[in-house]
Amino acid sequence: MISGKFAITTHILTLLAKFPNEFLASEYIAGSLNIHPVLVRKEIANLKKNNLIESKEGKNGGVKLTVSPSSLTLEKIFKITFDKASLGFSKNDPNPKCPVGKKINDNLSNLYEDLNQTISEQLAKITLEEFTEKF
Repeated sequence: MISGKFAITTHILTLLAKFPNEFLASEYIAGSLNIHPVLVRKEIANLKKNNLIESKEGKNGGVKLTVSPSSLTLEKIFKITFDKASLGFSKNDPNPKCPVGKKINDNLSNLYEDLNQTISEQLAKITLEEFTEKF
């Protein structure tokens, strides 16, 4: 299902790309996003797991990028945020005797696969560096 995780993760990485020589605290990042620092820390954990950031504890602690923004595409960010995008399916099983009901989920699955291919192709063309230059 579509959520704001991609936007949050992209926001975090864009901030880090804008300040490449600084360790940014989760409170600072949360202030930019206008969300609770705990939500930022959840995304930071995922970024650390994917080796995109490093962290430093203490008074001047925080996180910073470990990769070049020119080598990181928005597609990679999308893929670490979601397995794939889905607009969902009905909670109820469709009627298998109905000509639409028996094929709707298969056809929606095919549509979602096509959408994911298009999303990947578009996001692969944009690096974090290029996106960051807009700010």
